[in-house]
This record gives sequence, C-alpha cells and structure tokens, in this order.
Amino acid sequence: MSNPPSGTVLPGLRFKQRFPLLSLIIERCLLSIVLLFAVSILIFGGLEALPGDFATTYLGQSATPQAVANIREELGLNRPIVTRYVEWLGHAVQGDFGTSWASKNSVSEQIGKRLGNSLFLAGFAALISVPLAVCLGMLAVHFRNRLPDKIINVISLAAISLPEFFIGYLLIMFFSVKYGIATFPATVYDGMGFLDRLQAIALPTATLVLVVLAHMMRMTRAAILSVMSSAYMETAELKGLSAFRAIVKHAAPNALAPIINVIALNLAYLIVGVVVVEVVFVYPGMGQYMVDAVTVRDMPVVQACGLIFAAVYIFLNMTADILAIVANPRLRHPR
Repeated sequence: MSNPPSGTVLPGLRFKQRFPLLSLIIERCLLSIVLLFAVSILIFGGLEALPGDFATTYLGQSATPQAVANIREELGLNRPIVTRYVEWLGHAVQGDFGTSWASKNSVSEQIGKRLGNSLFLAGFAALISVPLAVCLGMLAVHFRNRLPDKIINVISLAAISLPEFFIGYLLIMFFSVKYGIATFPATVYDGMGFLDRLQAIALPTATLVLVVLAHMMRMTRAAILSVMSSAYMETAELKGLSAFRAIVKHAAPNALAPIINVIALNLAYLIVGVVVVEVVFVYPGMGQYMVDAVTVRDMPVVQACGLIFAAVYIFLNMTADILAIVANPRLRHPR
C-alpha cells in the first residue's frame, strides 16, 4: 500500500483542522458511547459473578433441585453468558429491559415511573443548590479571610464530613419527629398535587442540598480565587473597580470552566447518589427500586438501574467536558 503524497492532509485531519470545536465534541460523544458499552459489560458480568442464585432465593431453602432447575430453565439462566448479554444489550438499546423476575411486571414501565420521581427530587435539589453554591462561593471570595468566609468554610467542612444518611436521620428527628413540621416518609403518587409533592420531598431535598452544596461552594471559591490572582484582575482593581463588581463581572465568568465541571459532577451525584437518600426517606424512586431488587436478586431490575445510572453519570460528565471546551477556547487547541 502506497503512502499518501508529501503535504497531503488526510480527510479526518482536514476536518479536525477546519472544525476543531465540532471534532472535539464528536470525540467526546464517541468516547462516552465506548465507555457506556464497557460499563454495560462490567454491570452484566459483575452481577453474574456474584454468589447466590435467584432461583434459590425465590423458592427458599427448602426448594428441591428440580424446582431450582426448572426456574433457571424458565429464565434462560442455563444459556451461555455471552448470548444472554448480547440479547440483553440489544433490547436495552431499544428501551426494553425485560420483565422483572420477582413481580413479573415490565421493568421499563416501572423505571419510567420511578425515574420521574428521582429526577423530580434531584431537579429540585439542583435548582436550590447550584445558584446558592455559586452565590456563597462569590460571597466567600469577597469576604476572604474574614468572618463571613470563615463561617462559610466551617459550615461547609461540617456538611462534607457528615454522610448523607446521617444528615437525613438528623432532619427526620428534628423536623418530623420532634417538631412535626415536615412529612415522613416522603411518599408521592400519581395524581398528587404539585404543592403536596414539594411538601413530601422537603426533607430529602434538604438532605441532598446540604450534601452537594458544600463541595460546589468550595470549588467555586477556589476557582474564583485562582482567577483573582491574575494580572488583569489586579489591573481592574487599580482602575477603581469595586472588589465585588470585579468578582461578578470578570473573575466569575473566567472561572466558568472549572465551575461548570464541578456543578456537572455534583448533578451526576444527585442522580446516582440519590439511592441512599431515597432508602432513608422511603422515597419511591430509582434508588429504592434498585435496593428492593438487590435484596431478592432480581437481575433484570438491577442491571437496568445500574445501566441507567451509568448512562446519566457519563452523559453529565460528557456535557461538563463539552461546556468546558466551549467556555474555554484554550482547550480547543491543546499543545
């Protein structure tokens, strides 16, 4: 095979040179698809490697070997693992996650209801925590090394140090058990009014906000402080621009890329890490559905939930990466 003539630019390289931003976005999307495919293999293979068996769990310890063999045959567990994986992935790509082994209901239908509940909870937590974290981060920078900054840092460190289940139980104890001003458990259902839903998710939302707020605020503060040490910020201050206006108008926009990254990562945590909070507050979301399925080894449900959680996490990370590239032109032309 002959080599291309000297000075000839390959089509792929030519496209990358003419459209650097678009080519980077396409690369990130392809990389995310490959990563999700690899994660699907880990989810399916990892669950298959776990000790125990659904047939034995479902039938109980007194089950006869013939009954266990019949259940395995009915569920197709005797087929090769590669065949079952390819079949499962092919249906999952089409949105069909099969039938629950335990309840005999469609997994996709159940996930559709549960995912909406989880997104509603995580969405409201994000709606509160993101603007609050950015504002507190800018406020901490404005009063850096002074009392407001120290108070914000101490509270954020305390919030980071406490696990979400502990924060959740504290909120239940004070606001539900002791004072009776909040709803527990956090029960929502179809046809429930919007205000009633907000009242029901008040405590789990507060828990999620406290968990992610501190990290986003501290990273926002660090990113803005890094920009504040730049020469152009010193020039802005020498020209008489007030400190707070310099932060809002110049420092915050130039620190946008790392702020976007940390916000996207915490949003991903809100979706994936909501499992513990949903279990604590008995909230009918994806996390609770997955935990219930794990207890009875309902593999189709666990695999579907794991794949959806992974897809959301990878998608939000990809979005953060793309937004960082768009916000920072230097990332489009790496050396």
